[in-house]
Amino acid sequence: GRFDREIEIGIPGRKARRDILEVHSKNMPLADDVDLDRLASITQGFTGADIAALCREAAMRCLGRRKSDIDPHLPIPNAVLEGMKITMADFEAAAAEMEPSGMRGAVAEIPKVTWDDIGGLDDVRRKLGELFVNDSNREAFERLGIPPSRGILLYGPPGTGKTLVAKAMANESGTNFISVSGPELLVKWVGDTEKAIRQTFRRAKQMAPCIIFFDEIDAIAPIRGEGEGRFSERVVAQLLTSMDGIENVGDVFVMGATNRPDMIDPALLRPGRFDGMVLIGKPDLGSRVSILKVHSSKMPLEGVDLESIAKRTDGYVGADLAALCREAALCAYRRDSGAEHVTQEDFEKALSAVKPSVKPEVLSYYEDVGGRLRERKTGMDGYYS
Repeated sequence: GRFDREIEIGIPGRKARRDILEVHSKNMPLADDVDLDRLASITQGFTGADIAALCREAAMRCLGRRKSDIDPHLPIPNAVLEGMKITMADFEAAAAEMEPSGMRGAVAEIPKVTWDDIGGLDDVRRKLGELFVNDSNREAFERLGIPPSRGILLYGPPGTGKTLVAKAMANESGTNFISVSGPELLVKWVGDTEKAIRQTFRRAKQMAPCIIFFDEIDAIAPIRGEGEGRFSERVVAQLLTSMDGIENVGDVFVMGATNRPDMIDPALLRPGRFDGMVLIGKPDLGSRVSILKVHSSKMPLEGVDLESIAKRTDGYVGADLAALCREAALCAYRRDSGAEHVTQEDFEKALSAVKPSVKPEVLSYYEDVGGRLRERKTGMDGYYS
């Protein structure tokens, strides 16, 4: 009898932003370098009003460049107007100064971690590139009719760089990133954890394109029927509902990371949720060399053969190799507090002190568990929804 219906007018997606930009710029003298598709990609979280303000600000910046030719007390001469062109740089500078309405009060950003900061993992990077749709591969995926994945589960032993991998992927694609710690999300008060999950997905939709990253996702998505009973069942059900809800929302992607993939509810592994499972395991020889180079890049090395060290670190994960480099630098300091270089001898001592943190049988478990989970995933289709 009063307000019988609620209609949400959400934040426009990339295609909608492209259309709005075209409307507001159609009568503007644009330079040839203005790329509306690119502008649509860099204006995540902008509303229609924000985009209108962006176009006005870009025009004002163009006028500012020609202010020496303009008398504020007289109309702008036609000759000056005809020579004015609003450039891509004007739009980019204007966008950098604006705070999008959809971003206000939200905790999300494009991470600064790059693949160069990680070292190695070329095979992982390739696999993620085949699962994650972004501006670099979107056209090819659409042309070939490849449906976009909605989620990826990263699994592997501690210290292999699962969180860094997720951040590097977001950085490479220029995608907003919301990081959620599974254990920190758990609140025993009835409904609070489910509410936090809903709010996280709502923020991601407002800031699309956006990656939601659940670290230690096994804490909030354990196998139903075990452990915490109805509490965990409600949380898992809310997570499943929220993941299903992004199927019709473009540019929202879910990533999970876990050390215990066998503890995750199998319903999360069905198509449309976590479509891909990627093992972040022990690095191979080439990756170990790359990781050692990353962590020793700021160290004054002298006579150090990183490849020979890498050959002796089979079974070391990324965190172990980082600790090895730090220990080598400390060995140089202990040898001589005024030392100017880290030597091969320092690394030899460090190798004696820093041992692999993950046992060989644990590494073998992770290499085998992927196949077992895929079999469970196939065998339990329809068991949980």
